[in-house]
Amino acid sequence: MCGIVGIVGRSPVNQSLYDALLVLQHRGQDAAGIVTCEGERLHLRKDNGLARDVFRTRHMIQLRGDMGVGHVRYPTAGAASSAEAQPFYVNSPYGIVLAHNGNLTNAEALKHDLYADDLRHLNTDSDSEVLLNIFAHELQRQGKLRIDENDVFEAVAGVHRRCRGGYAAVAMIPGFGVFGFRDPAGIRPLVYGARETPEGLEYMIASESVALDTSGFRILADVAPGEAVFISVDGRLHTRQCATNPILSPCLFEFVYFARPDSIIDNISVHKARSRMGKKLAAKIKRTWSNHDIDVVIPVPDTSRTAALQLANHLGVPYAEGFIKNRYIARTFIMPGQKVRKKSVRQKLNPIYLEFRKKNVLLVDDSIVRGTTSREIIQMARDAGARRVYLASAAPPVRYPNVYGIDMPAASELVASGRSEQDICAELGADRLIFQDLEDLIEAVQKKGKSHVDRFDTSVFDGFYVTGDVTPEYLAALEARRNDCAKEQRAASSESAIDLHNSH
Repeated sequence: MCGIVGIVGRSPVNQSLYDALLVLQHRGQDAAGIVTCEGERLHLRKDNGLARDVFRTRHMIQLRGDMGVGHVRYPTAGAASSAEAQPFYVNSPYGIVLAHNGNLTNAEALKHDLYADDLRHLNTDSDSEVLLNIFAHELQRQGKLRIDENDVFEAVAGVHRRCRGGYAAVAMIPGFGVFGFRDPAGIRPLVYGARETPEGLEYMIASESVALDTSGFRILADVAPGEAVFISVDGRLHTRQCATNPILSPCLFEFVYFARPDSIIDNISVHKARSRMGKKLAAKIKRTWSNHDIDVVIPVPDTSRTAALQLANHLGVPYAEGFIKNRYIARTFIMPGQKVRKKSVRQKLNPIYLEFRKKNVLLVDDSIVRGTTSREIIQMARDAGARRVYLASAAPPVRYPNVYGIDMPAASELVASGRSEQDICAELGADRLIFQDLEDLIEAVQKKGKSHVDRFDTSVFDGFYVTGDVTPEYLAALEARRNDCAKEQRAASSESAIDLHNSH
């Protein structure tokens, strides 16, 4: 998962891009980058690390220009590498800069086609570079010295014809403009808006509406599935549907975990969706465990707070904050390596003993993926003196890997894969385990009758991949790349290469 932003302004945009990346930091903590355009000249700064560490005053001063794009990254296929920090740039045609969120399911075939047919060279393993070169080739095929928005839209249509998977992108062509586009299923989010300034109208395209809100941009619309949005350097906005059969199918896991609660995705409030998740979960507990003995409901911070509060209210059980979070530790879900994740849980959370002692505690989490965090937290609750420890998940069991841009582990590393709910409960060491039903989760997010979203990508829960091209062979190859052992080997190889470089 990554965060992307593009701005066409009337004055320097470096600060606005940086501010947007700060509020999108939850979408990626591995690397950050900004490219600005000053006339025909591009200025770039990108590196591994958080946005606040990558961009110092000296870098911001050099990022001159009235339009630009930015990116925060977490890797979808292994160890961190500064070579894969975005945005990416290709000089032909015209010079194109692109930042991408998502994953192409046919990336390997596209790499072959780019080399054999399009005569293009790729310098990284990132499918973002593949997407950039596919777009560049489609634009170059038109053979024009000067292009307009129609040429961009035709090139995006070519991207949709060739690429499969989930992708949202923002891109920039020097002296021409900034544009964004979204895959025909709208799996990954993208929204755009405008703000009035004394110098004129400015536009932003970003992964989440919160990036627009915090910078004073008024939300205009979500980029529709298959749609492209183009803003010229002189501030003209153009939109066009570029896909033949778009069907909006946003990722359900965005609402469960990834998106910020103050964001609105496809006209659905993430906060309200999580609130309804809590109500649905409370209803299930009443239905299946009417004689429960829960003394207190405690959320696993931070994502589950909204659901946990509503669950407690609807059960008529006290709600308490039982864990204090160290906010300087990264999100454990996206940390590379099992040992690092396990160690960081204890560093990240510390229990308030008085909230646990001699109580039957219901812990509420947004989801259970590897089970590493859940197992550690349950043990922490016992160590803090809890009499019994129950666990409720606002999402159903995660049994399948995500192929559209979320680095969920190999299927064999998912605690729910191949296990019944009773087996999962025993594996985690809980006294009782309650999962949200998938139908209830969909209804909670969809707010039936009021949302225009007819379906979601629910693949991590039910194994149904909306693009229809995910085969068992593809999943087996993905598992080989994503398992922790393979990631650790790549990390060791990367460190050896750095050491060798430094020795010279």
